[in-house]
Amino acid sequence: MSTQSGHPETAESSPLVRIRSLLPGLARAEQRVAKVVLSDPASVAHRSITEVAEEAGTSETTVTRFCKAIGVGGYPELRIALAADTARSAARADRDLGSDIEPGDDLNRVVGKVAFADARAVEETAGQLDVTVLDRVVRVVAEARRVDVYGVGASAFVALDLQQKLHRIGLTCFAWNDTHIALTSAAVLRPGDVAVGISHTGSTAETVEALRVARERGATTVALTNFPRSPISEVADHVLTTAARETTFRSGAMASRIAQLTVIDCLFIGVAQKHLDTARAALESTYNAVSGHRLGPRPDGRRRPREAGQ
Repeated sequence: MSTQSGHPETAESSPLVRIRSLLPGLARAEQRVAKVVLSDPASVAHRSITEVAEEAGTSETTVTRFCKAIGVGGYPELRIALAADTARSAARADRDLGSDIEPGDDLNRVVGKVAFADARAVEETAGQLDVTVLDRVVRVVAEARRVDVYGVGASAFVALDLQQKLHRIGLTCFAWNDTHIALTSAAVLRPGDVAVGISHTGSTAETVEALRVARERGATTVALTNFPRSPISEVADHVLTTAARETTFRSGAMASRIAQLTVIDCLFIGVAQKHLDTARAALESTYNAVSGHRLGPRPDGRRRPREAGQ
């Protein structure tokens, strides 16, 4: 039984974030309701349940089921949540920057839209991240004999980032993006080890398979995905979620990676806090190890080790 991250009901947790993340797992009729809501949330906040049901080509009962499926209880609660979310969005400057990048956008517009989308991905990911689940993951990683991380495509870069971070504080961590090597690595894991699978869609076959093998060998498994009801959650003991919206020219490679790195940074800091003294010493040692390959003084004004020995 996997421990899903869920979506805690906080002021920062947007109903639209939850709807997007749960959309693939909803029934078809509920997906039609979801698309109506996502297409114009401000309008839905002021419409009756009958009007929404008619536009979605379904019944009022289905709209109510949809509300329960996304965790808002009922349609009145959905309207309130959408109204609050719309008010927060309207308060942001340059609201139109939230639209997709268009082929005709000039570079100034592209820069603005990319920055807006990335900042929003970080904000919404932090708002919906279940800290209770994150704490469980921090604990198992901090106590692990070994951590294996699986990711392909854009997620492979995030896997390598986690490997580098954990290595810097003296923990044994390996990142694998080759399917055969990932599977052979997973096959030799055992209880006390941790396997982390990173997949934006949660349906990357190679990553899901590696995590499944790791779990069969007794390792604790962790999934990092944008969709908590995706296949990867079925082979994960703990599920951490992101909240990234892909736009034109950005599929799978930009906003999702920024959101994943946000969660990885939170995980790393939590683990480092569990090994505070050794982590500080290790970070200093690793900094000094490469310090001689940097030009100029250290940012903190201290002399580099190579210079100090001269």
